[in-house]
Amino acid sequence: MASQKVPQATAERLPLYYRSLQRLVTNGKTRISSSEFGKIVQVDSTTIRKDFSYFGALGRKGYGYNTQHLMEFLRKTLYQDELSKVILIGVGHLGTALLNHNFQKNNNTRIVKAYDINPSKVGKKVGETEIHLMDDLATDDNHDITAAILTVPPDQAQSAAEQAMASGVHGFLNFSPVRLALPPEVYVRHVDMTVELQALIYFLNHAMEESRAE
Repeated sequence: MASQKVPQATAERLPLYYRSLQRLVTNGKTRISSSEFGKIVQVDSTTIRKDFSYFGALGRKGYGYNTQHLMEFLRKTLYQDELSKVILIGVGHLGTALLNHNFQKNNNTRIVKAYDINPSKVGKKVGETEIHLMDDLATDDNHDITAAILTVPPDQAQSAAEQAMASGVHGFLNFSPVRLALPPEVYVRHVDMTVELQALIYFLNHAMEESRAE
């Protein structure tokens, strides 16, 4: 367990570390230094050591990290020993793609139910997930659901989140390009692909300008 509060930036890097360690263990790598690991995950070694320091002594000076031990520690820290049930709200193009994928490479997360406003979709399945009517969301019992994925139009996102909250959901992965006004005890991760693409274009162009100036 962490001995102090873990910063958000550190928590956001833990899944990257865990996924990379899974590959290393599969490939037979038994130990690794922070500098070598940093090159793999593209995070500087100082940051890696600082991130891991929040959880106590995970490595040894002169030895580095035991990849198997570190992977198992992160698996427990990230609750990968438990099945995380997720619902999806909005079965459009993006929602359909997510349902077809349904975390196939992650046996610990599963979209178990989907909702949509279109009555013609209700009762049908995308992959193995059945679609339910949006009107039923607020009155359904979703207290065993870890989080909801929102792939609805911007003008429907707030209402969809509130209905999901009424059914027992307290975590959201929001693909809609709007900020949700929800209580502080509700955790929201915003995934705005337009913003991410604009940032990427900025960094690419900025790098090109610096290169030409040299």
